[in-house]
Amino acid sequence: MKKNKLMIAAAAALLASACAPSKTVKQQQATSVNETELVASKYTGPKRRIGVVEFENKSAYGQGRLGGAASDILVTELVKSGKFIVVERDRMNKIMEEQKFQAQGMTDPQTVAKMGQILGLEAIVVGSVSQFGVKKEGSDYLLTQSKRQVADVTVDIRLIDVQSGQVILADSGKGMAKSTKASFLGMGTKGGYDETLEGEALRAALVQFVTNIASQLNKKPWSCMIAAASADQLYLNAGQDSGVTRGMKLDCYRLGAEIRDPRSNLVIGHVEETLGRAEVTGECGDSGDCSKAQFTKASGGTPKAGDICRLSK
Repeated sequence: MKKNKLMIAAAAALLASACAPSKTVKQQQATSVNETELVASKYTGPKRRIGVVEFENKSAYGQGRLGGAASDILVTELVKSGKFIVVERDRMNKIMEEQKFQAQGMTDPQTVAKMGQILGLEAIVVGSVSQFGVKKEGSDYLLTQSKRQVADVTVDIRLIDVQSGQVILADSGKGMAKSTKASFLGMGTKGGYDETLEGEALRAALVQFVTNIASQLNKKPWSCMIAAASADQLYLNAGQDSGVTRGMKLDCYRLGAEIRDPRSNLVIGHVEETLGRAEVTGECGDSGDCSKAQFTKASGGTPKAGDICRLSK
């Protein structure tokens, strides 16, 4: 009797281990033209203010959900990093409607840059799910059967500098997620397509972009916009939430005419008028996204809303 109980217990344990579903997620590191420089560049300074446009789905799979899912996941990862202030997609969509921007125009860097300037951003991420596929694998033995679903995804992004309209980072990432379901003697986990694989594969493809975006932006001085000005008192669109602190010194500029490459006619920057220096004196309002600065050293015109202030070197 005791021997039979032991055999039953062993069979139950085998059944439980054979039938337990399992998942595997694999990240393939994102690659870029200047990958070595990106890894070496460490983040310093206040948080960067950026936006993420809903990704385009170029794959033949999951129409109507993969693009939105990819951009939502990237926004979550950017915020979790603590390095960014990310403008919500609803707010960006509202600006697109107000300015009559077409969704298909969001692949044009100049259109994206214009929207970013309206929102007071430093950069905007656009991207696409270029490949997505799911395949099924399985094995069938005398006592056990297993079914495995494998999702592979490739995501491409471009990081657009709002002030110049230039693409300052082009990156591609791959991710894979597996789900295994097994049965023993005909008993065990059964079911159809596992939809959670989509999100897991996308996250695996997107997570490395956070480091690369931060590293690329860190090559540029941190900047914010003047939201309002009254005499020598400036009100900035960045505050405590962005890591702006009292005593921080800023150089302020006014962006003028576009500078175009004579060969390609693409905008490569703007003529800049140096206005002078300002020093952060404290917070304004309760939003955590506004600070006051005293304009201390004038070397040009009078600051006004829409002008740029950069962290002094």
